[in-house]
Amino acid sequence: MYVRLFSILAGLFLAGLAQADIKRTTSGKPDLSGFYDSGTLTPLNRPKEFGEKKFMSRAEAEVLKKMSGLLQSDAEKVSDPNREAPPSGGDGEHGFGAGGVGGYNSFWVDPGSDVSELNGKIRTSIVYQPANGRQPAMTPRGMQAMADNFSSFAYTNDGTASWLKKGGHGPFDGPEDLALAERCLLGFSAGPPSLPGLYNNYKRIVQTEDHVMILLEMVHDARVIRMNSKHGPASHRSWLGDAIGRWEGDTLVVETTNFRNQTGLYGGDENLYLIERFTLQEDGNLLYDFTVKDNTAWTQPWSGAYVWQTSQDKVYEYACHEGNYAMGNILRGARLLESEALAEQAAK
Repeated sequence: MYVRLFSILAGLFLAGLAQADIKRTTSGKPDLSGFYDSGTLTPLNRPKEFGEKKFMSRAEAEVLKKMSGLLQSDAEKVSDPNREAPPSGGDGEHGFGAGGVGGYNSFWVDPGSDVSELNGKIRTSIVYQPANGRQPAMTPRGMQAMADNFSSFAYTNDGTASWLKKGGHGPFDGPEDLALAERCLLGFSAGPPSLPGLYNNYKRIVQTEDHVMILLEMVHDARVIRMNSKHGPASHRSWLGDAIGRWEGDTLVVETTNFRNQTGLYGGDENLYLIERFTLQEDGNLLYDFTVKDNTAWTQPWSGAYVWQTSQDKVYEYACHEGNYAMGNILRGARLLESEALAEQAAK
């Protein structure tokens, strides 16, 4: 009995030491304030080659890192300043942006340089529920919402006003028809939930007793989480939703609802209900865990987790709206293609 009691007391003592190793506020709560890099090479969905494997070996992780390096190898290519415009439809050499017509090369891409490691294990995917490590199937409504959101992308390399053949509302009739990311209203992959993207993966957290603010590098969105409060009425909706936080032990739990009918999570809609958990680690990193519930978009809830690495780098302003001439040019280009199509029809 005394041995058992000693074991319990020793465990409590060691647990207290472990808790003392994380940074805390004056009130004793974990201090999440700081800068984080959420870029990771761990895929959102488990690649099929891993089958039922939940974790990968370090050797497999090294292969993944090497493959990522090969994909970005063209970042070192020197562009000829006197080159001509690419051919119609693109030259196929710049797959990261603008349909292969030179919008981006991989110099601008920064998805991360390592995989995410949790408790000494390397997961094969960020998604851990369902058990197959992949997002569940979308509902018909969710698939239609996804198609509508990206309808303009279907004509990137077409070169004609082919949408006129379908009749009715077209994908370029006005600014509201373009995807939220094209309009710089919400950054792709920035969420919530916050998923790693091709670039702009940095975050800044500023924490007080009553609020927690998460500043996203992508499109410079700022999520303001009200602590120990209540959600506003369902009629009050916003792009980032209404976020309420509370502490469960040393974990910050955030519940977000009241989204608009389009969200930063592709496919999500006004019924999106999000639960996020932020747990500060002894090394200063942040374990980010989330659960998505949206029964009009997905056939079942799904969950994921990965690590945000603590960083000394700053989050600088991402002024997407300033000088955003692309949208106007996209719409002007669509009007020109439509004029050409109508002229050809009249000539016949």
